[in-house]
Amino acid sequence: MMKISLSKPGAVCAAGALCDDIWSAALAGDNTGLSLANDTLNDGSSYYHGKVADNKLPALSELPATMRTRNNQLLLCALKQIEVPLRTVIEQVGAHRVAVVLGTSTSGIASGEEALAHHEQHGELPDTFNYKMQEMVAPAECLAEMMGIEGPAYGISTACSSSARAFMSARSLLASGFADAVVVGGVDSLCNLTLNGFKALESMASERCNPFSLNRSGITIGEAAGVFIATRKEDGLQDDLVCLAGAQSTSDAHHMSAPHPEGRGAVAAMRGALYEAGIETADLSYINLHGTATPLNDKMEAHAVTELGLQRIPASSTKALTGHTLGAAGAIEAVMCWLALERQNGLPKHAWDGQQDPDIKPLNLYQGEPLAKPVNHCLSNSFAFGGNNVSLVFSKGEL
Repeated sequence: MMKISLSKPGAVCAAGALCDDIWSAALAGDNTGLSLANDTLNDGSSYYHGKVADNKLPALSELPATMRTRNNQLLLCALKQIEVPLRTVIEQVGAHRVAVVLGTSTSGIASGEEALAHHEQHGELPDTFNYKMQEMVAPAECLAEMMGIEGPAYGISTACSSSARAFMSARSLLASGFADAVVVGGVDSLCNLTLNGFKALESMASERCNPFSLNRSGITIGEAAGVFIATRKEDGLQDDLVCLAGAQSTSDAHHMSAPHPEGRGAVAAMRGALYEAGIETADLSYINLHGTATPLNDKMEAHAVTELGLQRIPASSTKALTGHTLGAAGAIEAVMCWLALERQNGLPKHAWDGQQDPDIKPLNLYQGEPLAKPVNHCLSNSFAFGGNNVSLVFSKGEL
């Protein structure tokens, strides 16, 4: 498959509302963005989350009247960071030749929850609520309307691999000639449905998440948005700093919520992405692990990475910094890889308590040590409910 160029991203998450802030937190392994919530779950328990400060987001009034959700606020925050180059690309190729593909899993569910609470109290839905807010295509349609984009606009919703899978869809749109540029990424916001749902699955940590530790006990849910402009390398529409060099998706067909214990699908996804990119083990610079901090996921992923002989490659789970941002996870972790390739001044530090679990394969969890070689190729993993696995390889564009 073809390689595609990726613009400088726009991003917002608990680690920061700009790429510079996010990268500073990543280099420091600063997990203080994961904070104790000021409310409780349905069972009365407290929890940590990766919430973006309200004052970091644009006003809801900047959004179209029927699209005023927190999810779209997050998206708009990220979009503003790439708006100028995006308008230039739209002028170059025409609005009908630009597409939008965004991953999400919550979309505007939080607005639906608020509307139902209003209905219980007042006997009617609020005037501000529109059912379309909850549809999985809502973020893509919002971005397209805000930017006047006329090409294909759709959503990908494969749980926690949603926005990673969006990169593969963007590549297909470019390769097939359906579009000359694609706004690609993902967005998800906190909502009671997912918070209480993961609690019911006994997957929520009571403290900040602790990936790959002996003491890991579950995830910390976060919210985020990350967006890029994707174009064909050969078209030369933008600076070729970073490209998507390889990608592969697989399905375990093993269990609705648990990963295959030996990482069968994860191994195949990583192997396929590396093969597409033409990357040997020794060429890989960094692995952004899925690393949810659940007992089963981390054990599986460590096994899969070791199965491919990648256990000595510097690696980290940035979910310890951002929270698990669900449908936005693949996009915000692509941002981490993009910044590592562009900045060349370190890698995201793995934030944990340093207590190795003797029951899982040890990995080279990066702790900020000087790099022995330039960062040329990064592998990013996204593994989701239903056995949906996606691995992406991002590379320096001039290679």
